[in-house]
Order: sequence, then C-alpha cells, then structure tokens
Amino acid sequence: MKFQGLFIFVLLGSLMFSCSSNPYSKTNKIYKKRAKEYGKELSEFTPKKNKKSDTLNYGEYAVGTTNFNLRKPNYVVIHHTAQDSIQQTLSTFTLQRTQVSAHYVISKDGEIYQMLNDYFRGWHGGVGMWGNNTDLNSSSIGIELDNNGFEEFSEAQIESLLEVLKQLKDKYNIPAKNFIGHSDIAPGRKVDPNANFPWEKLAEEGYGLWYDKDKIENLKMASEFFLPSIKGFELQPDLTSLPFLDKYIFPEVVPADFDYALALRLIGYDISDLPAAVKAFKLHFIQENYEDPYLNNQDLKILYNLYKKFL
Repeated sequence: MKFQGLFIFVLLGSLMFSCSSNPYSKTNKIYKKRAKEYGKELSEFTPKKNKKSDTLNYGEYAVGTTNFNLRKPNYVVIHHTAQDSIQQTLSTFTLQRTQVSAHYVISKDGEIYQMLNDYFRGWHGGVGMWGNNTDLNSSSIGIELDNNGFEEFSEAQIESLLEVLKQLKDKYNIPAKNFIGHSDIAPGRKVDPNANFPWEKLAEEGYGLWYDKDKIENLKMASEFFLPSIKGFELQPDLTSLPFLDKYIFPEVVPADFDYALALRLIGYDISDLPAAVKAFKLHFIQENYEDPYLNNQDLKILYNLYKKFL
C-alpha cells in the first residue's frame, strides 16, 4: 500500500514537472502538426489526373524538376510589442484568435524566442507597403522587442537583436537597406519601434541605412543663396557657375526643386498619405517632432542625403 502511494506521488510529480517545464507544450504540438501539413503540400507538384475538380490539361507524366530550393526572406521588419511583459506577448502569439505572430520575440533581458521557422509566413506586418511590395508578410522576417511602446530598449535586448540580425543577414543575404520598422511599412497605422530605437547603431553594424553626419554639416539649401535684388526680383544662380563656390567650400547643395515626396517614395515609403509618410520618416531618421508632418531645412538635408543613397 505504501509502495502504491509512493508510486502515485512520483507519477503526479513527474507529470507536474513535465507540464511546468514548458507551459507552451500544447501550442507546440499544434505548431508541429500544422508544419507537417504544410510539408505535405510542398511535396506535391503535379496533381493526379483523375481529380475531377482539376480542369488543367496536364501532360501524361508527372515531371519534377531537380533544380530548386526554398524561397528566402528578403526583408526584416522590427516591431515593439506594446504589451506589458514578455509573458503577455508569448501568450498573445500562441492564441489562435489573435491572428498575430512573429518569427522572433526578444525579452528585455535578451532572451530570444524563435516562434516561427524563417521560411514560414508570419502574421506581423498586416496591411502595409514598402516600395512596390504590398505583401511584406510573404517576404519578411518579423522581430518583436518586448517594450510597452514608450520605454528605452535595454542594452541586452539590442545586443541579442544584433546577433539575430547578423544570423539572418548572413544566411539569407538580406541587403542592408531592407532592415526596416513596422512604422515604415504602415505609415499612419503603426508607430513601432518607438523613437527610442537605436536605428543609427544598427546602421553602423550594417542593418538599415543612416545619413552621413559629416555630409549633412556641409550640405546647403539652394534657397540660402541669392544674388542681390534687381528691380524687386531675387535671382537664384546656378551655384556651379560661380567660381568662388567650388566643391571644396560647398560639397553639395540641395536643389531648389528637390521633390521630397518623390524622395520618400524612392526610399520606399507609401506616399498616398503624404503627411503620414513624413511622420514615419521622421520617427525613423529624425526621432523628434515626428508628430509634426512638416520637414524643416535640417530634415530636408537628411532626406536628400538618404535619397542619394537609394539612387
């Protein structure tokens, strides 16, 4: 009797330990089941001809090519979770009713949770656009950083993020300019990652672009140069025709006809709502006064410098 009681105690203890060791064991089973189902779909290439619903005139034989590999992600979209804890985010991403997910979630202390295989399509971007790409979910990796939307990002969190980005860039050969934020692809709808995010630091490591500070300091606006007034008219000269304004004094000038909307579009922003696109640009590259949909001269210089990088 004592032995039987001890056996039950040990059995219950082991069950409790196995359950507590991973609170997401049930959702992991769902993940594996769905991954297996998608694997079966990928193995098919020519349907059997006896399918009545198939109206295509397939050839006599099923012929599979030997030359192929997996599609690869070409963008990385960075988010903040806008939730109160890493536990809340992990729970949110494992509930089917939320219809939202990400490939990676990184906690404040730098713990990395890979929730989705890189080759699977995550549900993190939603409705958005970058360049001519209107389905970023199908071509991107989504990374969520545990942050309520207003606080600083911890050093440990950013260091772990950089490690993940290095792995992704090396593995999939993702161009530096294709590391972007959720607010970049969804202007007016999303504001993550927040203005505390260190985009400049990432760019220094090769993830995303940043403007050249030294060039910005020497960059001038064309509107800053005028000839003396002649009969009430102010004439703006072609600066290159003035010998004393050579490239050593003024290396570059923002043209008077610089089209900032076109520049934003070239970088990748959806300008169908131009004020929202300006705000998104400022959130990423200016990181102050980003709720103001206007560009001052300094903002325009930064935009012009970035625009030249994308030409």
